[in-house]
Amino acid sequence: MTQGVTVWLTGLSGAGKSTLAELLAKELRRRGERVEILDGDVVRQHLSQGLGFSRADRDTNIRRIAFVAHLLSRNGVVVIVAAISPYRSTRAEARALIGRFVEVYVRCPLEELVRRDVKGLYARALRGEIANFTGVSDPYEEPEAPEVIVDTDRQSPAESVGRILAELERRGYVRSAILDGKGSE
Repeated sequence: MTQGVTVWLTGLSGAGKSTLAELLAKELRRRGERVEILDGDVVRQHLSQGLGFSRADRDTNIRRIAFVAHLLSRNGVVVIVAAISPYRSTRAEARALIGRFVEVYVRCPLEELVRRDVKGLYARALRGEIANFTGVSDPYEEPEAPEVIVDTDRQSPAESVGRILAELERRGYVRSAILDGKGSE
């Protein structure tokens, strides 16, 4: 059985993690990979209901995601995690548990996130109406040495996914589109 890998997309709300996760999953499935997405919002609804947004609750949520990712990846699945995961120490715990782990920093400036925010959450958080909002009233600790950085304010989603795929291929974690006979172009 082929070993899996976990691609951990971290970044602020609205940076593009879920969009990139869906596009990456589509391409990997096209290449014949077994893929699962663990989206932070979905996991909160189904595995972490009742947790709040304190540091302890956020860490518990990320540990649960990491545990599921570990189970899947050790069984040959490419797991794509799309979760803010604001604290370095908890991401480091996830990396240590999972092993085959590629951290992707989905970076986007706050000004662009506010501009993109159709729900107005950033505006409300900046006015002090939402407590514990990551990146505004609660910290986000940027990754210190991610394997990949994508800048979603300057790169298209396709360019960002291309960078992630290139790193996965370079590490031998996924088949190359060229080598699998199903070239993407």
